[in-house]
Amino acid sequence: MGINTTAQGPFNWVAGQRCQPVDSVGQFDNVSPRTGKLFCRIPASGKMEVDRAVATARSAFPGWAAMSGMERGRLLTKAAAIMRENLEDIARLDVNDNGKPIWEARVDMESVIACLEYYGGLAPAIVGYHCKLPGGSWGTASREPLGVVGGVGAWNYPLQTCTWKVGPALACGNTFIYKPSPLALLAAVVLGEVLQQAGVPDGVYNVVQGEGETGALLSGHQGCDKLSFTGSVPTGTKIMEAGAKGIKNVTLELGGKSPLIIFDDANLKNAVKGALMANFLTQGEVCSNGTRIFVQRGVYEEFLKEFVKQAKLMKVGDPMNDDTTVGGTISEDHARKVLGYIESARSEGATVACGGERVIVEGDCAGGWYLSPAVLTDCKDGIVVGDKARQGI
Repeated sequence: MGINTTAQGPFNWVAGQRCQPVDSVGQFDNVSPRTGKLFCRIPASGKMEVDRAVATARSAFPGWAAMSGMERGRLLTKAAAIMRENLEDIARLDVNDNGKPIWEARVDMESVIACLEYYGGLAPAIVGYHCKLPGGSWGTASREPLGVVGGVGAWNYPLQTCTWKVGPALACGNTFIYKPSPLALLAAVVLGEVLQQAGVPDGVYNVVQGEGETGALLSGHQGCDKLSFTGSVPTGTKIMEAGAKGIKNVTLELGGKSPLIIFDDANLKNAVKGALMANFLTQGEVCSNGTRIFVQRGVYEEFLKEFVKQAKLMKVGDPMNDDTTVGGTISEDHARKVLGYIESARSEGATVACGGERVIVEGDCAGGWYLSPAVLTDCKDGIVVGDKARQGI
């Protein structure tokens, strides 16, 4: 079987094959942020399909868990090599599905490969220990896999957030069901094909597509032994509540509003470069961005002048072009939210030093929502855009 990096379905991956869900709770459109055009239409998995995926992962668990760490690690390392062979095709799929510039997608792919290589190398070292106790006794501890892991991922780094969950879980001998974000969902199925080519047994890794209802079905399923989520605080709260019902292990990677602090003695060139990177990668749609920049008074005016100058020089364009630095916002709805936050900041007294406008990219990308990098000054504590994570602002 080859690697399918197109927008052709089916889009679920259960028991080692692409498949339609056995039941659905509707369907949704996957619109390409690059073009603004319909990329594909996806059926949302219902309860019976989630049950099937969990049962498949449960059935595959004993055999996978019984393998040695070295055997599992060897397969993950092989998967990394297959990823590298298909790096460009998967990166281009990511651009169409997510909107980020192609050079960023390639960097993301390198991190995906590194993750599989790292946990492939670590797997043989996941062992227990024994120690001598008083009275001639010995104590032993064995590290055992939990079982079936349910994961829900984010749209800003589609394959990266998926692999960061799947890699360690599989290395430890667990099986996995993953529900991608409905806004960027295609690469997760490709990972299933890669793992299968590497020799990972069918059923060890599964994908169910859907929106919030499907995510709730998976996170509330009592057949899952652990939950992992990347996304917003409100959704993370719901997943933690679902995990509490079964006293499950829950891992949450949620949004923040990180500050970036620049002092008078900073190297100005490096400070500006760092601030640009901390704010505008992936169109600013990164939960760990340094979106609140605090600058000491002595260098404030000089820093601001250069920062705004460089922000204006960033090229908004077709994300498939290597010289593009700002690609398409994930969706029209999200772009309108970002523009709304900018207007809200303006009404609260902030100054828009540059950007914050829609840019029409001619040609195939004319229907996408491209926003010029915005810099807001005169922001006060308590301003809406400064209180919590807001992807893209």
